[in-house]
Amino acid sequence: MQIFLVSIVIVNYNAGDLLLPCILTSLSQANEVILVDNASNDSSINKCLQKFPHTDTLKVIYNKNNLGFAAACNIGYHHAQYDNILFLNPDCQLEPHALNKLLETLHHQKNIGMVGGLLTNIDGTEQQGGRRAIPTPWRAFVRAFGLHHLNNYFPQLCFDFHLHKQSLPKNAIDIEAISGACMLVKREAIESVGLWDENYFLHCEDLDWCLRFTQKKWRIMFEPNAKIIHAKGACSKQRPFFVEWHKHKGMFRFYKKFFYNSYPKPLHLIINLGVALRLMLVFTYLSIQSLFNLFK
Repeated sequence: MQIFLVSIVIVNYNAGDLLLPCILTSLSQANEVILVDNASNDSSINKCLQKFPHTDTLKVIYNKNNLGFAAACNIGYHHAQYDNILFLNPDCQLEPHALNKLLETLHHQKNIGMVGGLLTNIDGTEQQGGRRAIPTPWRAFVRAFGLHHLNNYFPQLCFDFHLHKQSLPKNAIDIEAISGACMLVKREAIESVGLWDENYFLHCEDLDWCLRFTQKKWRIMFEPNAKIIHAKGACSKQRPFFVEWHKHKGMFRFYKKFFYNSYPKPLHLIINLGVALRLMLVFTYLSIQSLFNLFK
């Protein structure tokens, strides 16, 4: 049986108590863990170093400023020793043998470049975003205006790019996109495709990378037997307006970068207006929620 060496890259920004269990489960399965801290101001790093001092197995890299997720991932990649690199969110915990399952799938065939696992909520239910299709402008239009609810009646026309409501496959399958919360990637594929796009600060950089992998003819796989518990959104609750701003900014960049010249301009206008409207609605909701919390 071939043994594959793995580096895990974790980007931390104020992950709090979630970081330590992430490090624990990572060190138990990988050969090294590279922790890139984006200028956190909480105690998350200190708690980890008290348990696991800085060693050859656990490397901690401190950024002076919050450089964003993509830039920090690239920094971690440059420090990784091994040819299999798992990019893992600090609010994730690898279930036993999850990494081995991902590795088996990654190396099943030479043209497989990236693998993601089954992201679950704490209660064990499958999480949205772990397996999905690329949200093309038309698919985004369908989703934004609620037409995805007609998917059962018009599957070709009203296709929903979120796939977690479909039956879970028994074995690994090809897929268009996985979540940046858990991406196992071959170094060879990264050298072919290029690094994460640092023009994204937070969100959509994973979709960007998946699409670029496909363009370079690398297969992307979803492995349902590799389970990862993901406390989704736990780290972003501290700065919801900041996170939502960069999420929607990432959407604008993604659509302009990949689809601007291949879709009618009126559809792009509708998509952009939809993204802007969604941002306004989210900001309004967050503002009302903040006011409500003040008067509790």
